[in-house]
Amino acid sequence: MANVTFSSPVMANDVTVYAIAGHRGTILSVAKAYKIPIPFDCCDGECGSCLVEVKHLNSPIRYGVNLTEKEKETLRQLSKITKEEIEDAEVNSMPPRYRLACQCFVRDEDIFVSFEGDQTLPAKRPAMSIAAGIFAGGIEIGTVEEFLAFAIKVEDEAAKHFEALAAEMGRCGNQEVADLFGKLAGYSRLHLEEAQTRAGDSDVTPFMPEEHIWPDLVTPEQTALWAGDPSLSRLGALKAALEGERLGFEFYHHLAETSPDPKIRRMAKEFAKEEREHVEILEHWIERDATMAEA
Repeated sequence: MANVTFSSPVMANDVTVYAIAGHRGTILSVAKAYKIPIPFDCCDGECGSCLVEVKHLNSPIRYGVNLTEKEKETLRQLSKITKEEIEDAEVNSMPPRYRLACQCFVRDEDIFVSFEGDQTLPAKRPAMSIAAGIFAGGIEIGTVEEFLAFAIKVEDEAAKHFEALAAEMGRCGNQEVADLFGKLAGYSRLHLEEAQTRAGDSDVTPFMPEEHIWPDLVTPEQTALWAGDPSLSRLGALKAALEGERLGFEFYHHLAETSPDPKIRRMAKEFAKEEREHVEILEHWIERDATMAEA
């Protein structure tokens, strides 16, 4: 008999259940039996939706290693396992910190299972524009490599756009707005590095999208601003940036909802979550600046 405790921000309280070792099978099977809301999709170790962190409470006894090549590869793609952890699992039978709930079997030991839950979208979704429908009809991505190529293109051009705007605003003396655009460029650079890291040694350049596939012939996340403006207020710049970030969210969200490939859906969900956070940050800044302007 094993005690399995589940913990997540999407649950009101931690829940401990009893599972007979080998009887209910995987962590995901136990979760389903007790209506624990671990996200899942393919149930075959390929999509990564059911990622969990497992803490073994019966130290030093630890079971449930049995890492399949499929699980190792998915954990690698998620950047949730190191070479050292793989070696420790294979040589010393020490399980890694993160597992896929659909692949990790419950053994005769107490474990603590934590997971984020499906928090891709907020309770109130950012307002969707007409561009979301255009994405639905005009962009089809068939492989993970193609998705990463699109993500790299989107984030690279967004970073360059904001950096150019920051330089232009600085040259015309609007330093406050220049600093804002510099910060937004930094956000895009972080996303670019993440996409490049996920691509690893894969050559994704053959999949880079051409300009003609995008609405208005420009990638998402770019604003309608292209020149320095000494009279542009921080509030005006924030509103322009918000429209670009919404387009970025819509692009990734559409792929997360419609792609037939579970790996693409999983990656797109993560990128959509980050873009949604940027939308919320900008909305907060706009609300604050508008309040200050009215005071």
